[in-house]
Amino acid sequence: MNRSEQLKRHLCPGRVYRRADLAQWSKSVDRHARELVAAGVLQKLQNGLYYYPKASVFGRVPAEERELVRRFLKEDDFLLTSPNAYNTLGLGTTQLYNTHVVYNHKRHGRFTLGGHAFEFRRKPRFPRKLTEEFLLVDLLNNLPALAEDVETLRARARAKAKELNAGKLRLAARDYGKVATRKFFDQALADAA
Repeated sequence: MNRSEQLKRHLCPGRVYRRADLAQWSKSVDRHARELVAAGVLQKLQNGLYYYPKASVFGRVPAEERELVRRFLKEDDFLLTSPNAYNTLGLGTTQLYNTHVVYNHKRHGRFTLGGHAFEFRRKPRFPRKLTEEFLLVDLLNNLPALAEDVETLRARARAKAKELNAGKLRLAARDYGKVATRKFFDQALADAA
């Protein structure tokens, strides 16, 4: 059994590996990784990032987005979302976006990982999971970048603010909103009172 085959024995299908992970099982990690990529065992996602695809009856299963981001950032402290999540708020947004947004503390910029486009945004604070309140605040923060009618969305967001828990929405606006977003919700919630 050659060295690259020995390295393969340590790998689990469906996992994303950094070069440093592979180095613990190989003295010539770059050469062995190249051999495994050439053999179709590993898939190179980006410099120093590899995926060992899972096989299914339909072919190779792509890497899970959360796993890609986790291995890329080398941590679990991030929030993975998409502008498509705004469609769940019931505000009449209809556009579909082919990008994922990653709120994190380390990286900023656009990266392609495993064929998926990710926009990394470095933020001091973000919630652990998506809530309606956070999504509404995030929608207002990103309103100019959306392919929607801005004034219609503002009016619908004002109406939605009245339906949500005012305390949670105030907190979300204070913690995650831009200055204009905080003012918008202060006014919307004052009108509702």
